[in-house]
Amino acid sequence: MTRIIQSLADVARDYDALFCDLWGCLHNGVAPFPAAVAALQSFRAGGGKVILVTNAPRPKSSVVRQLDAMGLPRDTWDDVATSGDAAQAAMLRGAVGHRIHHIGAEKDEPFFAEFEPDLADLAQTANLTRVPLAEAEGVVCTGLAHDLTETPADYRAALLLAKTRGLKMLCANPDIVVDMGDKRLYCAGALAKAYEEMGGEALYYGKPHPPIYDLARRRLGLEEPRILCVGDGIGTDVAGGVAEGLDTLFVTGGLAAAEFGPDPENPDSGLLDLWLNRHQLSATLAIGHLR
Repeated sequence: MTRIIQSLADVARDYDALFCDLWGCLHNGVAPFPAAVAALQSFRAGGGKVILVTNAPRPKSSVVRQLDAMGLPRDTWDDVATSGDAAQAAMLRGAVGHRIHHIGAEKDEPFFAEFEPDLADLAQTANLTRVPLAEAEGVVCTGLAHDLTETPADYRAALLLAKTRGLKMLCANPDIVVDMGDKRLYCAGALAKAYEEMGGEALYYGKPHPPIYDLARRRLGLEEPRILCVGDGIGTDVAGGVAEGLDTLFVTGGLAAAEFGPDPENPDSGLLDLWLNRHQLSATLAIGHLR
């Protein structure tokens, strides 16, 4: 049975490090959550390390700029591991070919232009070319071009053409949806899911898949650490942590807040257990909001 806690401090001494989700856990796409910021600052002050592990389809440098602009204090975290970082490495190694078609927004351009030092040499020799879909060897999907107004249905024709041509899709963000303020937006994972449903093949590198956890461990740099995975995504944060053999802290007041009773700060334990059973997953811990 999942244990509901009131504060990260209740269990902080049991862990050396957190793999902490961003969107829905630490911020809402617009501003940081003050209580979550304070919780991570306190964990680090007590000697713990925090790796922000996010399915953002952009490299670390781009995500850090976004967090700085949002006002997230630098003493909240030690390092960042992104789905964009892990997916970039696969793209540069030719996972979907060298003539690629991009599906995504202008804000995701850093995916093709900014590389962390460990990928810089590979980026110089990868010889990638971005081309129209009809000329492509593969597809790189970082998201919807206009996620404020579009849905996966707007991409049906393009996905059918890619499937007919037998193209693999590299999905740089496995998330299906995120909440920006009070608006729910579709992510690259929604397009990849639609592509698979029509018979196409999609490749994933963010949560809950192993590459991003391998990257996060390298950036953590500790020997045999006790790690707690924190996040609001049952199919990403919790499923990924479970698959890696790590403890998980499920933030119930995020994407699935409506499932656990009228008070997002205090999830109903009975409703939580029933919901987790339906998803055939069990989180180690749960909390209404990170605090």
